Amino acid sequence: MTPTQHTGGLDGEAPGAGPDPEPRAGHEPGIQAGPGAGHTPEPETGPAPEPEAGPAPEPETGPAPEPEAGLEAELDAELEAELHAGFLAEAAHWLHGLFGPADRATAAVGRILDVGSGPGVASRALADAFPRAQVVAVDRSAALLARAEARAAEHGLAGRITTQRAERPEEFARSGPVDLIWTGNVCRHLGDQQAAVRSLASALRPGGLLAVAERGLPPRFLPRDIGIGRPGLQARLDAAVEEQVTARRSRLPGATSVVEDWPCLLASAGLVPAGSRTFLIEFPAPLDVPARRHLHTRLHGLLTDLGERLDLVDRLTVEQLLDGDSCTGVLWRPDAFYLTAVTVHTARLCRPLTTSRTGS
Repeated sequence: MTPTQHTGGLDGEAPGAGPDPEPRAGHEPGIQAGPGAGHTPEPETGPAPEPEAGPAPEPETGPAPEPEAGLEAELDAELEAELHAGFLAEAAHWLHGLFGPADRATAAVGRILDVGSGPGVASRALADAFPRAQVVAVDRSAALLARAEARAAEHGLAGRITTQRAERPEEFARSGPVDLIWTGNVCRHLGDQQAAVRSLASALRPGGLLAVAERGLPPRFLPRDIGIGRPGLQARLDAAVEEQVTARRSRLPGATSVVEDWPCLLASAGLVPAGSRTFLIEFPAPLDVPARRHLHTRLHGLLTDLGERLDLVDRLTVEQLLDGDSCTGVLWRPDAFYLTAVTVHTARLCRPLTTSRTGS
């Protein structure tokens, strides 16, 4: 399954969300795996053998038994990252072009940080785009960093991709000055997003580039009317997630309210904005099995985490979508698709940030 890449204008989840003070699942604040509060969702069992008139091709091997919550979150983080691999490769190629002609860009970038690397899908894309660079994958999860190391070895990049475990912004630059920093959906998990950007900027060499993938448009995967429940379920789920994100951000250590104008935040950190670009990630219906499994896990997390933010009708509708034996479930529906967009904002360091380095 190959995504269609376009530029254009979702709170899309770029892979590899970084430091997160709460359990991870699918890299979306407000989505966790595990038992629900006041409501126990139906365990993920995978689809039964396809009915005679089933609407979608039978999966080749059905989903494995549901793993523990932490492992499930890590597996889904990797699956989501792989769904976004095409976008990451295109984004890395675009960043290469921001450094100038091909030969100059390749020579200019010798060291890269992938902050919030997750399983290392972005690290691989960056290593491929900058063939002379050493890439450091930085994440809080030891298990995901182990997957990043395994992925690098699988693709012959073990000598160029290393890992570093870190949770706080001041730890990101522990490995020394770098020429390029990629960070996907990390700042949203930190109380003071402006301070996080300043800390990232302090790790750059003069001429270096910071690329921040934050927010976008939320993933869409269902039609407005799905034939069960009330039309408009997806829009109500998105609204409930936004309320949960706002509530969670208010409880983060050092939570500070800022206008999420990323070019402005980058400029306030002493950098010169170098351009923004939005990437569309599209998998049309009918979806193949990995994408369906990701959507099933995402819906399971939404049902668990949103709790009473959903009314009874919507909770029952989501439960029906999670039913692995029903042709109306997301594992079988012929109309399920995957559409999201991720915006990447870039800025360059034109002179040393001596003050920021001293204070970080």
